[in-house]
Amino acid sequence: MKREYWIILIVYIAMQLSSLIGIPAFTFLFGYLGLNQGQVIPYWLIFSFTAALIIVLFILRREFKNSRMERGSSFAVSAVWAVAGIFLALFAQSIAANIERLIGVEMGSENTQQILNIIESFPLAILVSSVIGPILEEIVFRKIIFGSLYKRFNFFLSALISSVIFALAHMEPEHLILYSAMGFTFAFLYVKTKHILVPIFAHVAMNTLVVVVQSVYKDEIEKLIRDAERIQNFIGGFL
Repeated sequence: MKREYWIILIVYIAMQLSSLIGIPAFTFLFGYLGLNQGQVIPYWLIFSFTAALIIVLFILRREFKNSRMERGSSFAVSAVWAVAGIFLALFAQSIAANIERLIGVEMGSENTQQILNIIESFPLAILVSSVIGPILEEIVFRKIIFGSLYKRFNFFLSALISSVIFALAHMEPEHLILYSAMGFTFAFLYVKTKHILVPIFAHVAMNTLVVVVQSVYKDEIEKLIRDAERIQNFIGGFL
């Protein structure tokens, strides 16, 4: 793996752990404005994710410039796969969610709910969940981790390892299948088009769609989840 890639991985891990120091620091700095720790979380998330993305893009600036000379899918083909990738990711997510439900995993994501709560209190935080976060994840998990593995192993093994790492990074091991399915989908888009912008677009669009839908139809979705769990428990009582 390139030296620059190792630096990016360190930057990404440092960003994920930075809240342990950053949030208390922001609480102290902005305490005079009357903000408590819960209120400064969105500010720290935007700051830390934006800083990490700027650093990563700066490190990769020459590589991105040289990649324009590399052969990949045409713009038209890439655009089609970028749009199709949104539906592929949603389809994979749906199949994975049903598999998890069948094996007894509770529906809904605590991680997603926390993000929605933050966005509800500070709408600008949607930039982290829907834009900055997905861009960083595609660079780290697809371009760097999957890309490095794919140079040595076949697609399935490379996608499996990188997708499991991607899933575990979300700190919800109970939804390993769900996140891995999305990881496989984005890895497929990357290999199919040889352009990292394609899975980035699909990931950004999918996250934005999910956040908007769950925000607008929050009550209806919660009711559907409760009804589905009741049905599951009812059926389980006969088995």
